[in-house]
Amino acid sequence: MHMEFDAEFFVAAGFVCFIGVALYFGAAKKLTEALDARGARIEAELAEARRLREEAEALLASFKKKAADAEAEAAALVAHAKAEAEALAKENAERMKDFIERRRKQADEKIALAETQATAQVRAAAADAATKAAEIVLKGQSGSTDLVSQGIADLKRLMH
Repeated sequence: MHMEFDAEFFVAAGFVCFIGVALYFGAAKKLTEALDARGARIEAELAEARRLREEAEALLASFKKKAADAEAEAAALVAHAKAEAEALAKENAERMKDFIERRRKQADEKIALAETQATAQVRAAAADAATKAAEIVLKGQSGSTDLVSQGIADLKRLMH
C-alpha cells in the first residue's frame, strides 16, 4: 500500500498543525478575551447612549415646561395689561363725565347769575322810570300824560 500525498493532504496537515500550535500557545483564550472585551466595550457604549438619551429627554421636558410656563406668564401679563387698560379707560371716562358735569354746573350758575343781574337791571330801570313818572305827575306839569306814556313805553322796551 502505497499512499500518495497530494496537495490537499498537506493543506489539511498544515491546518491541523496550526490549530495545535494556536491551542498550545493559548490563542483561543486570547481570542475569547478580545471578543469579551469588545462585547463589554459595546455594552458600555450602549449604556452611555441610554444615559445620554434619558438626559436629552429630561432636558427636552424641562424646556417644554419652561416654554409652557413662559407662555402662561405672557398670557397672565396680557390679561393684567388688558385689565389695567380697561380700568384706566373707565377712570378716564368717569373723569371726563365729572369734568363735563362741573362745566355744565358752572355754565348753569353763570346763566342764573346773568338772569339775576338782568332782572335786577330791569327792576332798577323800571324803578327809575317810575320815579321819573312820579316826579312829573307830582310837579303837575302840562303834558304829563305824554311823559307817563313815554315812561310806560320805556318800561315795556326794557322788559323785553
